[in-house]
Amino acid sequence: MKAKTLILLVIIVAAILAAVLTMKPAQRTEMASVGMVTPDFELFDLNRSKSSLSDMKGSVVFVNFWSTWCTSCVDELPSIEQMHRNFAGSPSFRVVTILYKDDLNRALNYMKQNGFTFPVYLNPDESAAKIFGITGIPETFIIDKKGVLRHKVIGPADWDNPHALKFFESLISES
Repeated sequence: MKAKTLILLVIIVAAILAAVLTMKPAQRTEMASVGMVTPDFELFDLNRSKSSLSDMKGSVVFVNFWSTWCTSCVDELPSIEQMHRNFAGSPSFRVVTILYKDDLNRALNYMKQNGFTFPVYLNPDESAAKIFGITGIPETFIIDKKGVLRHKVIGPADWDNPHALKFFESLISES
């Protein structure tokens, strides 16, 4: 009787040990933090062409999460458009707006109705939202030319005001 119990106990311990040793570690998403290099993520433009944050290294990157159903987002879009036009043609400044939990056709119609021309990207797996720890929208992140997250803004902002434009210009002029 004791031998059977001992054999059963050894089998159970061996099974538990085998299960633990063959388990894959849980996937952890690296989080972006101000002052640290931003983890890479992939995006798709409206033509379904893939790009990544690392493709934009060497440029200041303005990342904004928005939706048409978000009143605060809609309120800040004209200033994003004006800021985008201000830096249009500058290879050192990239505007990346990420449509978040919204219908693409509705967003495209909204942009067309309002004459918005800033680029819109899709992130179907929401990896960018996870990396930035999105808690609501709009949320905006400013990444310098070295890939370091320099500024985070929760909520709407006036992106074409002189203070914001001067901040962007200072980041562009950094080596």
